[in-house]
Amino acid sequence: MQQQAHAIAQEPTEYVAFWNDTLADKFDRFQHILMNGLSYHSRIPLENLHVEPGSRIVDVGCGWGDTAIQLAQRTGPQGYVLGLDCVDQFLDKARADATASGVDNVEFLAADVERHPFEPDFDLCFSRFGMMFFENPVNAMRNVHRALRPGSSLMFIVWREIADNPWLGLGKEVVLRFLPPPGEDARTCGPGPFSMSNPEQVSKQLEIAGFEAIDWQRNDGPVTVGDSVQDAVNFQLALGPAGEVFREAGEIAERQRHEIAGALGEALAPYQQADGTIVMPSSSWTFTARKPSHA
Repeated sequence: MQQQAHAIAQEPTEYVAFWNDTLADKFDRFQHILMNGLSYHSRIPLENLHVEPGSRIVDVGCGWGDTAIQLAQRTGPQGYVLGLDCVDQFLDKARADATASGVDNVEFLAADVERHPFEPDFDLCFSRFGMMFFENPVNAMRNVHRALRPGSSLMFIVWREIADNPWLGLGKEVVLRFLPPPGEDARTCGPGPFSMSNPEQVSKQLEIAGFEAIDWQRNDGPVTVGDSVQDAVNFQLALGPAGEVFREAGEIAERQRHEIAGALGEALAPYQQADGTIVMPSSSWTFTARKPSHA
């Protein structure tokens, strides 16, 4: 493996700390949904992405490393992929999976992408559902811009608005029948999954960060949000907008858990397939942009 990246000791931000001390275990518990069930939204863009053999690629917010490993396989033994995520726990699995796959041209590093000291060393930046959570997205985009060589490309995937993603919106609607919305002092994972749902706003952010040739494509498709109704209910109560409402309500929520779970089960049951899985509609944007050749 090409040892190129080095961790820089930094005091974690509030958001990074929250990912590691609260969300990591929950994400691991529902990895089968978050990595596999939502894979449609990376599979389609990656199928359309040209990767030049020997390319150097950075995968921002790589999570458990599945897309970084795919990119490493596509760039080939002369290429290199650096997967970055702020959660050490996710990267342990990523490293194990890379070893099991026989992929040795990928490296994983725990880092805050907004503050990582990049050199202009990469031909491509890819991100699946990582850009949405940055505290300051323009700062993050500027840092990604810094990481790219002149003329290099950026591709990232973000969710469209909640109304277009009932797999998250429906659960929130149900839980809010029973519980109050989170207060202003609620701990969060960052701006949130729908913070980049407005393509014109995101396009302007990319422009401010120095990118050109900015474009976006809509991608609608099915996501599997549970192996069963019960699994889907458990997911809703742990993560996403419904999970945030439930978590922030604390003891009030726990006292009503049985009733809330029953209502969620009724709402999710119409989406159950013959094999028992819960499959729901979803929608994302795939953004592409380029660092100017003269930059």
